[in-house]
Amino acid sequence: MSDRPYVVCHMMVSLDGRIHPSRWTRSLDGTRGDWSKLYERLHEALEGDAWLVGRTTMAEMSKAGAHPPQVAGEVRRPHWFAHPSAGSYALALDRGGKLHFDKADVGGDPVVVLLGHDVSDSHLAELTADGVSYVVAQDEAMDVGALLAVLARELRIKRVLLEGGGHINGSLLAAGLVDEISLLVAPALDGGEDVTGAFDAGAAGLAGKAVLSLISAQALEHGVVHLRYAVGPA
Repeated sequence: MSDRPYVVCHMMVSLDGRIHPSRWTRSLDGTRGDWSKLYERLHEALEGDAWLVGRTTMAEMSKAGAHPPQVAGEVRRPHWFAHPSAGSYALALDRGGKLHFDKADVGGDPVVVLLGHDVSDSHLAELTADGVSYVVAQDEAMDVGALLAVLARELRIKRVLLEGGGHINGSLLAAGLVDEISLLVAPALDGGEDVTGAFDAGAAGLAGKAVLSLISAQALEHGVVHLRYAVGPA
């Protein structure tokens, strides 16, 4: 690991590895509400300084549309932080600058958006006016590790909980940016077609990208099993 934060991918899946509980079968051991409370309890126990999701997941939380800034202000690159000393941060990966916000936090955690290098000044002005912090990538490939290193240096973020969809989880795992997997397996099945799992790295898959080593396996209440794995280079 470099000077970036330690990254734990924290997810809940069905027995067939799917991540959308609304599609899952029912269980006599517990309900989706029980499983969700377990997930949140362990989220707190993992003691992250920030949690990270992709654009699609954050859009479901923000639910805002594009809007010009009410007050024109200076646009700063490569980063601007409205809350440099918060206790916890909500991070969103948004290469194209498509996310919009009607408030600067999610559940009390200030938002920091990680953006692609060609994001427009008008979008940065919108974020600034809304009090939403951001970091702009310095390279076309959008090196997420370099962006996380900025957060470690500027915001003292040492531990990030990756809780996105299969695409962001898979891409960061393939890039060697995940140090640990915390996986809750619920007593449920999905069985649907064309549904992403917890890790989706595209046609190339993840073979040869990482080696997993079991840290612990624990049976919890409501039929849930908690698996923790260290992730090392292949």
